[in-house]
This record gives sequence, C-alpha cells and structure tokens, in this order.
Amino acid sequence: MFRGQAHSFQQQARLAISLSWVAGYTNALTVLTCGQVTSHLSGTVSQFGVEVAEVHWSRAGYLACLALMFLAGAFTAGALTEFGRMRRFQSIYVLPMAVEALLLAGFAVLIDWQALGRIDGADARVWLTFLPSFAMGLQNATITRISGGVVRTTHVTGVVTDLGLELARLLFRSFGWPRRLDPVRATQARWRVLLLLSIPGSFALGAGLGTVAFDFFEAWSMAPAVAFLALLTLQDILVPIAAVELRSGVHGGAPIIAVFHAERPAGSKRFRMPDLTSWAASIDEHVRVVVLDLADVHDMGERSAHELRALMLHLREEGRVLVLAGVGKPQLAVLHHAGVLLDFDADDLCGDLHSAALRAEQIAAR
Repeated sequence: MFRGQAHSFQQQARLAISLSWVAGYTNALTVLTCGQVTSHLSGTVSQFGVEVAEVHWSRAGYLACLALMFLAGAFTAGALTEFGRMRRFQSIYVLPMAVEALLLAGFAVLIDWQALGRIDGADARVWLTFLPSFAMGLQNATITRISGGVVRTTHVTGVVTDLGLELARLLFRSFGWPRRLDPVRATQARWRVLLLLSIPGSFALGAGLGTVAFDFFEAWSMAPAVAFLALLTLQDILVPIAAVELRSGVHGGAPIIAVFHAERPAGSKRFRMPDLTSWAASIDEHVRVVVLDLADVHDMGERSAHELRALMLHLREEGRVLVLAGVGKPQLAVLHHAGVLLDFDADDLCGDLHSAALRAEQIAAR
C-alpha cells in the first residue's frame, strides 16, 4: 500500500522512476500543444516576473494562476493523504494517485478535442495547462511524502543537484576522507546515486515518447501515460504491504526482547514486506533482541528476503540481534535464491516461535 515509511528503497525507486516517466511525457505534450511547461515552476515564475515588468497584466495573471494550480495540486495531495490517515484507509496514497490518473485522463480528452477542433484559442490554452499543472503538483507532493522528502519526480534540477553532492560524498569517502564508509552505507550510497541518475533519464525518455506519440497519433497521445499510471495505482491496491505487529516486549521487567509478528493482509495472496529498516527506527532503544515471526508469510518473494537482510544488517550495526521465527524450507529456499542466506547466523533462523524465543533468551543472557 502507499504509506509513509512503508515503502522500501526499491519500491520508492521503482515508483519514482515510473512517475518521472509520466511527468516527462505530460510536460512534453503541454509544450507541444501550448508551448508552456507545466511540470515545474522555475520557468513559469521567471516568465511571471518578466511579464509584470513589461506590464503585460493578462499574461502575468495567467502565469500566476498556473503556479497556483501547481500549488493547489500539492495542497490536494496533502489533504487527501491526511483524510486517508484520519479515516484509517489501508492505502492512504492510492487516493491522490487515483485523482492524478483522472486528471490526466481529462487532459487526454482535451488533447483529443483540440485535435478535432472542438476547443481552441484561450480556452484551449487555459485548460491544456491548468489541468496538467494541477496533476503535476499533486504527483510531486505525493512522491515527496512517500520518500520522506528524498525524491522529486516532476523536475530534474534538484535531482541533478543531489546527484552532484552524492557523487562528491561517495568519491571522498571511497578514498577514506574523512573516513571510509562501512560496506552497508557504501552500498546504500551507490544505489542512491543510481536512483538519482535514473530519474532524469526516465524524465527525458518520457518526453521523447510523448513527442513521438504526439507526432503519430495526436488525438490519443496522452492515453499511454494515463493507462500506465492507472495500472501503477491498481497494482499497488492489489499487492498490499504486510503489517508488522508487536506481540510482546518484556524480559525480566525490561524491554530487552521484543517479539513481532509479520501479518499478511487479509484476503491477499500477493503482498510486499514493508521498509523494515525504517520500521526498526520505532523499536524501543532498550530492545537488544528483535524476534520477527514469519509464520504467516511463508510465500514471501526475493524482495522480502532482501528487506530481511537489510533489517538484520541495520540492527547489527546498532548492536542488536535479529532472530527470525517461522522459517521453514520455503523461506530458506527464498533466502538462498536471493543470495542472502549466508549473511544470517544459522542459529538465528528458527522453525517456530518457541525456539526463536529460547534463542532470544540465550542472546539476552550474554
């Protein structure tokens, strides 16, 4: 499900790259139909300043409204997210993404009408830019919320800036200046660089595809992007994220051991593990041993195996230990196939919760 701190890095990266493609595609079509960018505001605000200085009030008013539409989209994303949180929706980010899909579907209809000559002039320019600007503001705010402010998808200036900073940091730390990154953080830094490289590439690819689509079938040129966004939203609804619930957390009067149960969403045959590393940040600092019961997630995939490895390494870095319960042959096979089985201590992989609890007791008694 779309939920803050529930998406793993891989999930965030896939979503960011996908949405960057949609943003580049949409921006190219607004440029081709109206000569106006809508996925970001730098050029719009600059043009606004020029028009005000030259006393072109009509043009300045249009640009001001265009910027306000982007702002309104971002506000709507925040409002829909908070509404979903208050109503305890299982997938609080699906709502803004579904609204974006509807907005871009409306934009697709307007392009079709323009191609058929049903709208033209000022009306065409207003609707063909205001609607996608609203959608881009909504998309950018949504992915910003999902990634915790790490990723933007509708513009590349900030992404390229972050890329330069990350490359410099990675280069200096690779030579041990001021100190060398540990293997886990070095891997995370390299993946982040790859993500930041992928977003501008995805944006440019979307712009190129949008141009080709407009040249060959103008009336239906927006349809591929709308269908892709709708499919992305539907897929997230159909493949929810498992919940991790606390069962107990007391050992000798102090929270030394905490036992958690990973629960597959009700009625779901397919599911994803959450971002367990981010989830671990909420565990009480006194907990030394984390027991995670996987009995209900026996059909987990390779991505789940990598999430478990990331959690184990994260806890180890903090001086804690992860003990897995409910690990049978299917789970062992997945861990082996994902290439992470040897990273775990064999004694920390237990077949049932009782043996895992005994293992945790041994560790806590050290």
